[in-house]
Amino acid sequence: METLSYEKIINAPKQKVWDVLWGDDTYSEWTKFFGPGSKMKSDWKVGGKTYFMNSEGEGMVSTIDSLEEPNQIIFKHLGMVDKEGNEDTQSKEVMEWSGSFEKYILIDFDGQTKLHAEVQVEKDWKDHLNNGFIQGLEVVKNLAEK
Repeated sequence: METLSYEKIINAPKQKVWDVLWGDDTYSEWTKFFGPGSKMKSDWKVGGKTYFMNSEGEGMVSTIDSLEEPNQIIFKHLGMVDKEGNEDTQSKEVMEWSGSFEKYILIDFDGQTKLHAEVQVEKDWKDHLNNGFIQGLEVVKNLAEK
């Protein structure tokens, strides 16, 4: 498992950046580079359920490990979910990466926001995630600065 880190300075307040990251209307815009039609469904509770899904409804089931809006959120990935909503948290394939974290930290930086994102990833997914985060966080910046 490798940890990838990304940073972006955004000329907007933390709350606006947070709203762009997690808003229903904007989430699919910046995450389209991971997969078109990406969406997130969450109960927004620490220890609750969060789903990161593609346009077919397949994806990851996760939990929020830590939440302090609009300063930081840490997701802990638990497993996969299929189109029918069945969760797999026990297969050998899932166990290789289950428990990995995805972190978003927003820091006030002289009236701007420093967005720091970190993700733990298996080597096979490194290029895909690099591409998604590099392009996606640029979209977050553009949307938040409007």
